[in-house]
Amino acid sequence: MSDPFVHVIDHPLVQHKLTLMRRKDASTTSFRTLLNELAMLMAYEVTRDMPTQDIEIETPLETMTAKVIDGKKLALVSILRAGTGILDGFLSVVPGARVGHIGLYRDPTTLQAVEYYFKMPKEMPERDAIVVDPMLATGHSAIAAITRLKALKPRSIKFVCLLTCPEGVKALRDAHPDVQIFTAAIDRQLNSHGYILPGLGDAGDRIFGTQ
Repeated sequence: MSDPFVHVIDHPLVQHKLTLMRRKDASTTSFRTLLNELAMLMAYEVTRDMPTQDIEIETPLETMTAKVIDGKKLALVSILRAGTGILDGFLSVVPGARVGHIGLYRDPTTLQAVEYYFKMPKEMPERDAIVVDPMLATGHSAIAAITRLKALKPRSIKFVCLLTCPEGVKALRDAHPDVQIFTAAIDRQLNSHGYILPGLGDAGDRIFGTQ
């Protein structure tokens, strides 16, 4: 895909772990572990353009000026419940980040997102936001979450998922053309129930061992 706002992270380690997660016989424990590891790997690419600042430090040999990031200026926004799996991996890389949560569930009839929880860090206009959710399928949840988040006017917004499909990418790009999308794969299509094919099933169920 040539869209500069859509980034497929095709690093071999990312693709390897995603393949293992897709397998239907992957246990809940292995799925969680792989998701955490994969999220950490993706975090490196997603945060590649994070601003840095110079500080003075003492090495064992001399004083020098070196670069650090200000993790407190980053807000990680998890779309509940499945976003928690990606959130943990990102926090391993950027532990100073602030965390917000948006609770959404998909109406099984309309496939539309219904909000039940919204809690964000203070001072969002000073922060860059990264919204995380394992799947970008119909796009309804991501669109609803980002619409709510934009009301708080963060400096920037990125969306991170494990998997998406052409329908999900188009829906999110049409609704929020200023938001960059980061994903490990763009799969073939959605089925009639709004699931990604070939996909990996329901990410929330596989993370938490529910049906």
